[in-house]
Amino acid sequence: MLRSWWSERIDYRWLVDTIGAHSALRPLKTMVGCAGLVMLAITIVALCSPAGQHGTAGDIQAGIVATTAVLWTLRWWLLPWPGEAESLVLIAMVDIAITANNVMVQDRLLGAMGSALLVVTGGYVTIFHGPRFLLWHVGWSLLSIVVLSLMMVLGDGHGAGDAALGVVVVLVSFVVDIFVLPIVQFCHWVLRRDALTDPLTGLMNRRGLDYHMQRHVDCSDSRRRFSRRRETRACYFATVDLDRFKTVNDTFGHAVGDDVLVSTAQRLRATVDPDALVARIGGEEFALVGQLLDPSDEIGERLRAAIATMPNLPVEVTASVGVALWDGTQMAAKCTEPAGRHLLQLSDDAMYVAKRLGGNTVIVTSANEPGTPTSQGVPTGEWWG
Repeated sequence: MLRSWWSERIDYRWLVDTIGAHSALRPLKTMVGCAGLVMLAITIVALCSPAGQHGTAGDIQAGIVATTAVLWTLRWWLLPWPGEAESLVLIAMVDIAITANNVMVQDRLLGAMGSALLVVTGGYVTIFHGPRFLLWHVGWSLLSIVVLSLMMVLGDGHGAGDAALGVVVVLVSFVVDIFVLPIVQFCHWVLRRDALTDPLTGLMNRRGLDYHMQRHVDCSDSRRRFSRRRETRACYFATVDLDRFKTVNDTFGHAVGDDVLVSTAQRLRATVDPDALVARIGGEEFALVGQLLDPSDEIGERLRAAIATMPNLPVEVTASVGVALWDGTQMAAKCTEPAGRHLLQLSDDAMYVAKRLGGNTVIVTSANEPGTPTSQGVPTGEWWG
């Protein structure tokens, strides 16, 4: 579980889109922008205090931080929500500004305690970015508090010569940054993962498929994903629907029906590559997205046979399978999220063709130019059984 948490890259775009779908993006932008006004107020008040910044260097630093705070507020209030890279740059700038303020104040104890503001930016990283980025923030926070505590102990004024106080200040920051923020992020990840998982089969649900498919078919990510497997020639989008499943429920009861669904999920998961996405997207409908190491691999037939040969069931179960194939050599250059959705729709259409033919059938469509819409707004392709 911890390894999965550490290795999973949070889909920043999906998270922002989800917040926007609940009409919460604008008020959240307003609140984040207000943080710049708070930073501006802190900087100005510190300049007016004997414990704050003094001298030419202090005035220059305060001016830079105040300007940064104003630009931060205007950026969040007037422009769209930033992309992932810009978001990280903005947080890094604020982290540096907070530390600069704390270093330049005259009262070293005030500077050391001011490092608590880094918890605010840490909270943002906890929600919108993964554990690896949180580790960088935590490292910067601990380095800052150690330096500020040493300056307090070795300097003049409050806390001077009090090594015990310096240790306490470091430990307080250590507890918040090392324990609280990672725990909050881990719990947030667990809850998000649970929301993206089908509780009966343990596979992804439809929302989970959408979440992971965005990165699975994303251009930049696909280059990294497929670079480890240069022999990959094609990817596939498959839709599997159990035939006459309602009869199973009506004849044997829903408990047996649930067992059939669980067994189907296990067979599908065992049939495909470990990196493939497998989701239950409807009552008895499943979707798979993966890559073919061998162009001659008849993935649809393997899926159909895996369902038809499930053991220890009171009734024979078959499935209608639709598959959309795409030449993997085109993927890095042309694959986009809309193309992925179109390919999944193609496989769904193929599955319904297989079902109209009586079930226990595989229909394959070749998507020759994903992302190039026809007059119907779907990728071009040809069908064969």
